[in-house]
Amino acid sequence: MGFRKAPTQALKAANKLKRQELFVQHKKSKDKDRREHRFQRKKEEDRNPELKAARLAKNVTKTLDQKRVWDDVDDDSLGAVVDVEKLKRRRMEEALAEEEAALNAPLDEDNDEDNDSMLATDDEDDEAQEAALAKARAKRAIRDSSAVPSTTSTNLDLTPSSLALKFPTLFTDIPPPTPKILLTTSLNSTLHEEAHLLTTLFPNSNYIPRSSHRYGHKYSLREICKFCIGRDYTAVVLLKEDLKKPTGLSIVHLPAGPTFHFSISNWVEGKKLPGHGNPTNHYPELLLNNFKTPLGLLTAKIFQTLFPPAPEFQGRQVITLHNQRDYIFVRRHRYVFRDKRATEKSVLAPDGEKLKGVEDIRAGLQELGPRFTLKLRRVDKGIGRAGSEGDDATQWEWKSKMEKDRKRFNL
Repeated sequence: MGFRKAPTQALKAANKLKRQELFVQHKKSKDKDRREHRFQRKKEEDRNPELKAARLAKNVTKTLDQKRVWDDVDDDSLGAVVDVEKLKRRRMEEALAEEEAALNAPLDEDNDEDNDSMLATDDEDDEAQEAALAKARAKRAIRDSSAVPSTTSTNLDLTPSSLALKFPTLFTDIPPPTPKILLTTSLNSTLHEEAHLLTTLFPNSNYIPRSSHRYGHKYSLREICKFCIGRDYTAVVLLKEDLKKPTGLSIVHLPAGPTFHFSISNWVEGKKLPGHGNPTNHYPELLLNNFKTPLGLLTAKIFQTLFPPAPEFQGRQVITLHNQRDYIFVRRHRYVFRDKRATEKSVLAPDGEKLKGVEDIRAGLQELGPRFTLKLRRVDKGIGRAGSEGDDATQWEWKSKMEKDRKRFNL
């Protein structure tokens, strides 16, 4: 005899034992109906595979990243939450549409004398050169299609001109010098081992501890930066601590700023990672992922200045800074290309076919450490808050109300 599904009112019986019995009957009957429905659906989908494809396409889980909202403005300033790539493409499409409309418009015969004039000014030449440079920059920003395209890599060629004008020392056409970094800590810090680990993360970096001894001079951040400017340093990294744990990181771009302040969480040393490797002195490769807004591109640029532009590929080391929901995950790995095992699949192209030339090759990763997570808190125009002057001294600052909408991100 099968179980009979109890009515909903019977589940509210006053007798506890009767209520338990009715609930068990109700649950078993409900599970039976769901199982029968699942088997019936499987039979129908076996006869018609299109039903299964439609069901799976409809049941895709939407994450917060997919629900991300943007500001509907035509603005690329530092506080705007806009996708710079989409904004630039839209502006290019509007400019092309205006050019086509101008070409299709009838010519004005009254301006023949102006057109025949040979008095071309230097301003017109400058404007033509600027337009040619802007067109070349926009063409370079549109990347060529890749065999395995990445949807998260950051394209710094899309940097808005407003950022380049505001931070000319960061965004310049002159090739940057080889990074030379001075790394220090807060006064009387105990994070000497963590600071030495960061010197292995940032190439060409030196660690100098700070002391607040009563007979010693307590150097401020501005005095340290003044010392570094005279010795050709390109950046100063300040590690902060609380309860003998790293809690903050400040990066000062020399000689005149800007200064970025980050908070640190989830610090794990390399020796505590299972199966970790040991880093070498080779210049690493740098991966900047998912920085899309003007503030995100500015943050990615400051990290790019900390690493040499010419990595040493024989070291096979790569440092990844992956931005997700305004948290920057820092990881360092060593990669190796090895033969594909029998149980592994080959690398697939976008069309689902095996990628030619690497059918029997796979890549392996070994984490070197340290691993930690950064969150941007403030951007100062000059060297720290004290070294920044004017109404725009603080270019951007995190506030708790910014996270009121969980689908809105700043980077």
